[in-house]
Amino acid sequence: MKSAITRHVAFFVYPGFVLLDLSGPLEAFSAAASLLPGSYRTTVMSLEGGEIQSSTGLKVMTQVAEADAIDTFIVVGDFGLAHQVIAPETVNFIRAASAGARRTASVCMGAFLLAASGLLDGRRATTHWRFAPKLQAMYPAIQVDGDHIFLDQAGVWTSAGMTAGIDMTLALIEEDCGADISRAVARMMVVYYRRPGGQLQHSSLLEMDPGSDRIRRVLSFARENLSAELSVERLADQANLSVRQFSRAFMEATGTTPAKAIERLRAEIARPRVEDGREPLETIARDVGFADPERMRQSFTRVFGQAPRAIRRAARNADRVAEA
Repeated sequence: MKSAITRHVAFFVYPGFVLLDLSGPLEAFSAAASLLPGSYRTTVMSLEGGEIQSSTGLKVMTQVAEADAIDTFIVVGDFGLAHQVIAPETVNFIRAASAGARRTASVCMGAFLLAASGLLDGRRATTHWRFAPKLQAMYPAIQVDGDHIFLDQAGVWTSAGMTAGIDMTLALIEEDCGADISRAVARMMVVYYRRPGGQLQHSSLLEMDPGSDRIRRVLSFARENLSAELSVERLADQANLSVRQFSRAFMEATGTTPAKAIERLRAEIARPRVEDGREPLETIARDVGFADPERMRQSFTRVFGQAPRAIRRAARNADRVAEA
């Protein structure tokens, strides 16, 4: 079967880009094109054209960047982007390419380039969990959600780190070609079909090791006492600070407020048990410190964008697909 539409997928790279951010999604689109001939045409482009060296030292041949006739524009990442000033010519090209494309996406740290170009202002976005607080601090107009594998915000997609670009690409392929083709691509690549966009990419709070001994002590106390009442006053006492001093110090160390951090910790602890499906939601809510299932539902909706029952259903469906 031949596709009636050939979609031009353009990848934008630059010196120092992460090779996996390119190769994973590129292979997925290529696999889709082999299964559904004519569905995709891929291009790797750079401002300079020619050979561009990746972070591994491996060089990739590219075409000179052109903003015209792009269906899906994908910007790959580079871990140095969190510490660099983005060149104006890069910003200008990303804006031009995005303006003409049906949809724009970033893989991992590529979100920093979309952010610098203003494309994420007023949107939710994700990136590598380790750099999500940095993205939020640098671009406060964005609502950074470091827990999602990928996010779609009205045609502007962002993905978490590294292999999460494959998950996002499978979702893009499913949007274009249907679930059967996307599932077949996943099987060809021997990857899980497919982690939901709302699935936790990494628990940055659970493993956070802030520079401040006070905040480190508070987080350890919170992890060990999630079922107890953890008011900001109680946490401030653990840090031997006033509430105002503690709230400021906590925000500087973690990039979030104490209340939001405790809510996220509780949700992160609860989620695997919710997905497992063997315990009543009432039991889980009580054990992790939510007053009742309704409070847990509200927190899950804020943290993950889905209620516990929806997450449990999705986990069951994913298990059925994996067994098929």
